[in-house]
Amino acid sequence: PVEERKKWQATLDKHLRKKMNLKPIMRMNGNFARKLMSMETVEAVCELIHSQERQVALKELMDLYLKMKPVWRSSCPAKECPELLCQYSYHSQRFAELLSTKFKYRYDGKITNYFHKTLAHVPEIMNETVLLELGPVKAMN
Repeated sequence: PVEERKKWQATLDKHLRKKMNLKPIMRMNGNFARKLMSMETVEAVCELIHSQERQVALKELMDLYLKMKPVWRSSCPAKECPELLCQYSYHSQRFAELLSTKFKYRYDGKITNYFHKTLAHVPEIMNETVLLELGPVKAMN
């Protein structure tokens, strides 16, 4: 499995260099990460995936990630992206479901602490923020 993983990584790196002009590096800077975490890159990666089901799952996973990201990056999501804020809980649950079903071999119940906090605790923090920003009466309506 280790050699297979290295072979797959080398194939992916070569493909991303050719298709996306991405030069994989050990420590990602912001620009590299922004370009890597895009639908364009997912399309390029999907060219290497033979299973249609896995391609669809990867595209959905990235779509959900891109919908959640503005919420956790925003200093005031209730004002800056209220629609995405309302959908965040659903998106994070679906994201976790995809990880645990379609990507079980990689996920195996283990995600980084940062990612866990993003998926699990951002909705709680956002609810508190909305209550503080809008007040309890407006937040209920």
